[in-house]
Amino acid sequence: MLRNVSALLAIVGALACVSANAATVSVTVTDAKGSPAPNAVVSLESETSTILMPPRAPEKSIIDQRRETFLPLVVVVRKGGSVVFTNNDTTMHQVYSFSPIKQFQFEIDKGQISKPVIFDKAGVAAIGCNIHDNMVAYVYVADAPFAAVTDASGHVEFRDVPEGAYRATAWHPQLRIGKSAPPGALTVRAAETKLTLALPVTMAAMPGMNHMHKSDY
Repeated sequence: MLRNVSALLAIVGALACVSANAATVSVTVTDAKGSPAPNAVVSLESETSTILMPPRAPEKSIIDQRRETFLPLVVVVRKGGSVVFTNNDTTMHQVYSFSPIKQFQFEIDKGQISKPVIFDKAGVAAIGCNIHDNMVAYVYVADAPFAAVTDASGHVEFRDVPEGAYRATAWHPQLRIGKSAPPGALTVRAAETKLTLALPVTMAAMPGMNHMHKSDY
C-alpha cells in the first residue's frame, strides 16, 4: 500500500514539474510549394525527457456522414482510443476498413450512431463506404503523447509541453500510409516554440475531399 502511495506521489510531483516548466509549441505544416497543408497530423515525441507524460492525444473522436462525405477527413485518437461513426445523411452507409491496424465492417442507417470502434494499434486506418466509393476518411492512431490535426491554415498548437528536446513528424493523406515527412528537431525552452514542417506533396483535390471538407465543419 505504501509503495503504491509513493509511486502516486512521484507521478503527481513529476506532473507538477511539467506544469511549472512547460511551454506552447506552435507547428505550421506546408506542402512542397509552401502552401498551408490542412488535415496533416503532427506528432511530437520527447528525445530526452524521462518524465512520465500522460497521452494528450484524444481518447475519443467522432466521424460523421453527410452528403455522402465523411466528416472530418482526418481524426486522431491515442492508441487504445475509440471512434464513433454517426450518420446524418439521407441514406444508409456501409462503413469499413481493411487497414492492417484495424479491420471492421458494419451498416449504419440514417440517424444512427455506431458502437465505439477501438483502435489498439498505432498507425493509420483508411475508412471507406462499400456503397459510395467516393467516401474516404482516415483515423490516425497515435503512440506519441502529443498528436493533433492541422487546421485550414496548416497550423496546430500543443500546450503544456515540458522543456527538452523533441522530434516532430507530420503525416498527410496524400502521403502513402506508413510514410511520413522527414522529422524536425526542436528544443522547447521558451514560453513558445515555433516550427515549420514541409511535406513532399502538393495540396490537391483528393477522393472524398469536396467542398464540405474545405469548410469549417
